[in-house]
Amino acid sequence: ESISPAENRFRFYVLSLDETLFGDVALVREWGRIGTNGRRRLDLFDDRVRAISSLEDWLERKGRRGYEVVESSLPIPPRQISPRQPAQ
Repeated sequence: ESISPAENRFRFYVLSLDETLFGDVALVREWGRIGTNGRRRLDLFDDRVRAISSLEDWLERKGRRGYEVVESSLPIPPRQISPRQPAQ
């Protein structure tokens, strides 16, 4: 998430890895304004190692842009989530 009420910024970015029916690994990226469906993109990789490397690169990029990890199944500690008002 990247939230800044002062800048009217309420964004989400979701990264996940999924296996395809054909044995590839898909890095699934979803993003948009909180409360909307947003957009979705799949990047296919031949092996899981390359997919994980790409996922880590995206995590680093989004961290530099102000996004914070709020929940993860990776060994990354989630930040404490504070209550906030929904976007209007």
